[in-house]
Amino acid sequence: MIFDVDGVLTDGTLLYGPQGEALKAFSAHDGHGLKMLADSGVACALLSGRRSAAVAKRAAELGIEHVLQGIEDKLASAKQLGFALDQIGFMGDELVDLPVLTRCRFACAPREAPEAVRKRVHYVANAPAGRGAAREVCELILRAQDSYERALGKYLA
Repeated sequence: MIFDVDGVLTDGTLLYGPQGEALKAFSAHDGHGLKMLADSGVACALLSGRRSAAVAKRAAELGIEHVLQGIEDKLASAKQLGFALDQIGFMGDELVDLPVLTRCRFACAPREAPEAVRKRVHYVANAPAGRGAAREVCELILRAQDSYERALGKYLA
């Protein structure tokens, strides 16, 4: 499962200081969703058009190995991950994400995505971007694969 960053794992706000991009706010809930998904055997990747040290740091905290940043051609980069497009899911929020969203197996978007994106995906999250949308998709996948209860078991033992 591949996740865009700005507008998916964040609310899309870009904060700039005198030295450039200063901060990104990530949801702990979204992050835990990605960890649960990875623990269930689903490889996770981040794919962003921008470069940010904050993204690299967050990915490292979550144990995400595949972090592609500064990407102009998201479709070509998604293909380079080693999976056929019909084997991947992608959560994106912007028009630049459409080449991947319209070709992957499971396409999803946060509710704030433009209509042109929302009407071309399989699933639109009810939770807002950067505040639970990615977690919602992770849990949806876990339930579809009948592994949600097994994932919960780790916390109920």
